[in-house]
Amino acid sequence: MNFIRRSLKFLLTKPVLFIVNRFSSAPKRENVFASLTKLYNESLDQPDKKSGSMFSFDPREQSIIIFSDHHKGARDGSDDFRFAEKNYLAALDYYNEQNFFYVNLGDGEELWENTIFSVLKHNKEVFAKEKLFADRDAYCKIIGNHDLFWKNDPFTAQLYIKKMYGRELKMFEGIVLRVQLPTKYVDVFCTHGHQGDVQSDGNAFSKWFVSYIWGPLQSFLEININSTSANDNLKSLHNKMMYDWVYEKPYCILITGHTHQPVFKSLTHLERLYLALEDAKEKNDAAAIDKIEAEIPRRRREYDFVNNSFRNMNPSYFNSGCCCFDDGTITGIELDKGFIRLIKWSYKDGVPERIVAEETSLYELLPFMA
Repeated sequence: MNFIRRSLKFLLTKPVLFIVNRFSSAPKRENVFASLTKLYNESLDQPDKKSGSMFSFDPREQSIIIFSDHHKGARDGSDDFRFAEKNYLAALDYYNEQNFFYVNLGDGEELWENTIFSVLKHNKEVFAKEKLFADRDAYCKIIGNHDLFWKNDPFTAQLYIKKMYGRELKMFEGIVLRVQLPTKYVDVFCTHGHQGDVQSDGNAFSKWFVSYIWGPLQSFLEININSTSANDNLKSLHNKMMYDWVYEKPYCILITGHTHQPVFKSLTHLERLYLALEDAKEKNDAAAIDKIEAEIPRRRREYDFVNNSFRNMNPSYFNSGCCCFDDGTITGIELDKGFIRLIKWSYKDGVPERIVAEETSLYELLPFMA
């Protein structure tokens, strides 16, 4: 059986992933813009509405961790979260001990491929750790496309939320963290990021396809869509639309998930490498040039798209990545002591380790927000 699985995995991985991308993502610019604008305005104008809410946020006093796209499943072959669980549990211990507020940015549970019963059964320890944040009123749950269950049946959803966290929780499609400054404010708008994607934003056929076609194939072939073989072209398109939307919003920073692709100050890791290479060449830093040029081919194998405007991007868009990379790594966004960071938790000799991948002061971003 293992030989058959390996053979079929070799033959079918690329065509299966092509089909999955075809049916799982189809962002349209006008839909993305309209959906994000509606949600953002509702969060500001009607903060008690279930779709969104607004909170005052002092980045010098409050610390926030943002994780997205865990896709917690049933610990079978289609469960992308199973390899990352140990890193995620270690991260939750760290952030709870440091009194961080936790924003779960959507797709926390994989409810297209699994029932809520199987997710509850196989994630008891994880939910117990998340409950610690809820116990001290430091937990916000955002709804994504793969966990639309929480939105579609609010009454029943709260029954299961109480089983998970021991209490009912307000759940939103987006929140605005308003940073009040002496003369103005900046909004940090957090949402999952599937808005306007016609295949992800409540599309019944996509859910059926993932549940009954992709799910069983993924489980049998043991394919993780966050491997280097995954198609990143549609992720790039969606990220660009998110960036284009927030570019038109003064004094606003947008943080999303959904694409599973980390973005910091509107740049992917590969784009940041090219900027660093240009800087090293200007300084005639031979050692830095050699190091960067050695890393670029490896990163291009993971992700081969570079935005033509990467040298002049406004640093207003961030993506938290995901908590289900195939090597067990998880990524997230920290807002802490006036800084915004892209962090990752990876295994080092089997032990979870927190790594700061990128960091900048929130206040250094302000001149670009106007």
